[in-house]
Amino acid sequence: MNTFATRRGFGQAALGAATALRMRASAKRPLEPLSPGVKISLQIPANFTDDDLAFAKQMGVGHVSIGTDSGTYEDFASIKQRVEAGGLKVGNIGNASVHNMPEVVLNLPGRDRKIESYKQYLRDLSRAGIYYTTYGPAASGVWSSPAEKTRGGATARAFHMNTATGHWRGQIFRPPFTHGRQYTEDEIWENYTYFIRQVIPVAEECGVRIGVHPDDPPVPNLGGVPRCVFGNFAGFERAFKIANSPNLGVCLCCGTWMEGGKMMGKDVFEAVRAFAKIGKLWKIHLRNVTGPLPDFVETYIDDGYVDMKKLMRTIVESDFRGILIADHVPRMVGDNRTGTAFSIGYIRALHDMAVNELRKG
Repeated sequence: MNTFATRRGFGQAALGAATALRMRASAKRPLEPLSPGVKISLQIPANFTDDDLAFAKQMGVGHVSIGTDSGTYEDFASIKQRVEAGGLKVGNIGNASVHNMPEVVLNLPGRDRKIESYKQYLRDLSRAGIYYTTYGPAASGVWSSPAEKTRGGATARAFHMNTATGHWRGQIFRPPFTHGRQYTEDEIWENYTYFIRQVIPVAEECGVRIGVHPDDPPVPNLGGVPRCVFGNFAGFERAFKIANSPNLGVCLCCGTWMEGGKMMGKDVFEAVRAFAKIGKLWKIHLRNVTGPLPDFVETYIDDGYVDMKKLMRTIVESDFRGILIADHVPRMVGDNRTGTAFSIGYIRALHDMAVNELRKG
C-alpha cells in the first residue's frame, strides 16, 4: 500500500471539502439591512392602476405590497419599475401559485415540481431586486363561514366551526376530510422539513427573507390536517430550529394571532416582542377581531377585543423595521378604498402616537 499516495488522497479530499464549504459560504448573499422605522404599506392588485399608486401617495403611504397569481422575473421587474416611477417602493410581490401549497404540506403528487417553482420564484424576486416574500403554509386555504355584519352594517369575514370551509384560488375545501383522510402531526413536520431544507439554501443564495404567515385560523386540526407547524408560538420555534437560517422569519398576522388566543402560547404583544428580539419579525398584518376562537368576526381596527394602541406601542418599542399593512378590511359603503382609507388613516395615527410617546420617554 502506498501510504504517501493514500495520505495525499485524503489531503486532496479534505482540501476539496474545505473548498466546497468556502464556495457554499461565499455563494450566500447577505441579507439587506432593514432601515429604521415602520413601513406602512398599501396592498394593491397585480393589475394596479395609476389611481392605485396615487391613492397610496395621497394617504402618505411609502410602500406597496402586491399580490400576483404567478409571475416571472420580467413581470416582477416591470412591476417594480412602474411602482418606483410613481414615487413609491415595493415592499413585496406575492405569488399565489406557490403560497398555500397542498402538494408540499401533504406530500401529494407534484410536490417536487411545486418546490422547484418556489425556488425559481425566489430567484426571480432576487434578480428583480426584491428581497422579501410571505409564505402561506396551509394545505386547504383560509377557512371562513358566510360573511357577517360588523359595525354600521359593514360586511366582514366570520368564522364558526360548524359552518366553516376552506377557500383558496377558487377551490373550496370541506370537512370532515379535505384530502381524503386524517394526517398525523409527524407527517406534517416531515413534509415541512423536506420543503424547507431544499428552499433555504436558495433563499440564502438569493438574499431573500421568507416571512411565514400563521395558519388562519389557527385551529389545531381542520379538515383532517393538523396545523401544528405554524399554528402556535412553539411551532414557529421548532420550525426555525429545523431551518437553521437567518432567512426564515415571520409575517405576523396580528388578526390570526388574536384568533388563536391562549392556544398560541403567547399573546400578540408577547409574540411581537419575542419575534422582534430574535430578529425575525419582518412583516405585520394589522387587524382586529371580535374575540378568540371558537368564533370570531373580523371587525374594524378600533372595534375588536385587542387594545390596538397598546399593540402599536409594542411594535414601535420593539424597533420593528418591516412593512405593515391593513388586512381583511371590512367592506364599507363606497368602493374598496373606503375601508382601506379608514384603516390606514387609523394606523398612521396610532403609529404617530407611539413614536411621539417613545421620543418623549
